[in-house]
Amino acid sequence: MAARTDLFQSPDYYMVDELLTEEHKLIRESVRNYVKKEISPIIEDYAQKAEFPEQIVRQMGELGCFGPTVPAEYGGGGLDYISYGLMMQELERGDSGVRSTASVQGSLVMYPIYAYGNEEQRHKYLPKLASGEWLGCFGLTEPDHGSNPAGMLTNITDAGDHVILNGAKMWISNAPFAQVAVVWARDEQGDIRGLIVERGMEGFSTPTTHGKWSLRASATGELVFDNVKVPKENILPNVKGLKGPLGCLTKARYGIAWGALGAAMDCYDTALRYSKERVQFDRPIGGFQLQQKKLAEMITEITKAQLLVWRLGVLMNEGKATPQQVSMAKRNSCEIAANIARDARQMLGGMGITGEYSIMRHMMNLESVITYEGTHDVHLLITGMDVTGINAFK
Repeated sequence: MAARTDLFQSPDYYMVDELLTEEHKLIRESVRNYVKKEISPIIEDYAQKAEFPEQIVRQMGELGCFGPTVPAEYGGGGLDYISYGLMMQELERGDSGVRSTASVQGSLVMYPIYAYGNEEQRHKYLPKLASGEWLGCFGLTEPDHGSNPAGMLTNITDAGDHVILNGAKMWISNAPFAQVAVVWARDEQGDIRGLIVERGMEGFSTPTTHGKWSLRASATGELVFDNVKVPKENILPNVKGLKGPLGCLTKARYGIAWGALGAAMDCYDTALRYSKERVQFDRPIGGFQLQQKKLAEMITEITKAQLLVWRLGVLMNEGKATPQQVSMAKRNSCEIAANIARDARQMLGGMGITGEYSIMRHMMNLESVITYEGTHDVHLLITGMDVTGINAFK
């Protein structure tokens, strides 16, 4: 399939750019240019073939998309959370699977090693993950424990200078290509602990998940642990309990809030351009009321979401953002992006289902994004519990 020229122009109806620094805009521009040059020309073919473009790992490492908020002494970018958000927005504007690769690496692998690890662990793993030399994955979800991770069965038992790890994790982004996995397991005292499991440890395998209609250009797999000996120095010493993995998910959900917005922008931009070019009944379809209604609603929701994630980024930078605030933004961005993708697909008619345009790929990808790292319904209940003080999960 011939690569279609990427003509994306970013919508900014409320001049949100005036709230960004020059550095923010330069970072956004560099990632946008990377996506236009390296992602847009190839991504449709990789998605159609359900293959992961391995070359993007090194490319994103060089660009600084892995762990941008991790301090520079560990190979990170030392940047703020708005910079991180803008990077995720631009990557997902290209493809949700590409953004997933970066989200997992930065928020779910590098962040816990930085926040919960010791100096030896930080210096051993973070620079190689930041550069893209190594790819990492995050093992929390299990076959029978998705929205309720507290019920996990994966466990570790003490065996002297090491522990024995048994269990399985499912729906793990990056798993088939990862050199390291940050895995959450229950110890003999019943506490949930984080471990760094390395490719090559005996009894550790990562079977690929096939047959996906969504995130087809992202590698997904399982993590299987059959009496894996993990040295005790690979246990993350500075956290116990579910707050460990949930702290990582807060960072990743923040990135998704910006990322899903990027997918929405791409669908809107594509539909807007098409509506001006496509002529029916002797006029561009953008001149018909029902098409204008769709476009007006799209740009309104995008604008509201832009302001939401920008404000959330400021709160993250100030250390004031709550997990519940992040939850709201993740849910909102995913919901509006899924709706915008569907409306944009309709505006393109039959062309909307082809790989000549990005919309159907975004639409399928967003079905995963609205589900992973907290489903739409779970995030509604997080907000519900926050405002009422009553837990609806139990």
